[in-house]
Amino acid sequence: MSKNKQDLQEVVEQAIAEQKVPHVKFKKTAPQNVDVAKLTKASKETRQERWGKGLTFLAIILIGILIIAIIGFVGMHGLATFTSDKVNIGHFLFSSEWNPSAGSSHVGAGAMIVTSFAVTLLAALIATPFAIAVALFMTEFELGKRSNLLQSVMELLVGIPSVVYGFLGLTVVVPAIRTIFGGTGFGILAATLILFVMVLPTITSLTVDAFKAVPKELRKSSAALGATRWQTIYHVVLRAARSRILTAIIFGMARAFGEALAVQMVIGNAVLMPANLVSPSATLTSQLTSQMGNTVMGTLPNNALWSLALLLLAMSLFFNFLVRLIGKRS
Repeated sequence: MSKNKQDLQEVVEQAIAEQKVPHVKFKKTAPQNVDVAKLTKASKETRQERWGKGLTFLAIILIGILIIAIIGFVGMHGLATFTSDKVNIGHFLFSSEWNPSAGSSHVGAGAMIVTSFAVTLLAALIATPFAIAVALFMTEFELGKRSNLLQSVMELLVGIPSVVYGFLGLTVVVPAIRTIFGGTGFGILAATLILFVMVLPTITSLTVDAFKAVPKELRKSSAALGATRWQTIYHVVLRAARSRILTAIIFGMARAFGEALAVQMVIGNAVLMPANLVSPSATLTSQLTSQMGNTVMGTLPNNALWSLALLLLAMSLFFNFLVRLIGKRS
């Protein structure tokens, strides 16, 4: 290191001594006044960049450790149902008999799996047309104050807590279903209507971004060929944004599949294979939130609930995989 500084000192002294243009020569600078240590010292900007890189890598490492810890913890407890308690995986996935306190032969999550998928798919099917319509209005027909007003409404819906949606469903939706269809009012239909309102802002916001990402040149080219506005929307805008719309729908489904509190308040929490849309049922999340506090750590009922959590985690990873797959194909 000292040799490098010495070489640098010689280069600087030679450069100063060989200056031949009088008006740019440093009058007060002599070879002996050159501080080589200062020249080789890292600048303030360089130190800031190093600190920024270090903090960024530290944050990435901490996030990676956190993700691995969560997956490992949930996996360890969730797999204990099949390794320690000897529950058959096929029986767990396809049986609808759920009573872990009675033994390993009564641990079946089939009814909850079916209900979770039914609620998720129905909510996405209902929300998607509304989301696309609102997004088209905001991007293709109205670009002024009305569009900003709708955007504010969507942001307001996102900010409402889940318990408020659940309370509204319990006091408004459930009595309405009871009056119209009979029964208790609890069930898949009530949960679907609540989730429809909850996932609508997510799908709408992502769909708006999808439509805005379509180049304006495509719209102008379609209009130049004589296409009407609706023809341009159907044949150009929707097709160009198709992959992004599918991504928005999958994100909405992931939001609906993982919702717990609001669904628990309106679905009835009865672990039964759903016979219709207005019979009490239970999802994976509703069973977790209602029963986790009533079990002892390490017992079969507790391990069975951890298995439900592991299944939810696997479904979340599956939704993320679908999003990445669609993104690559697009």
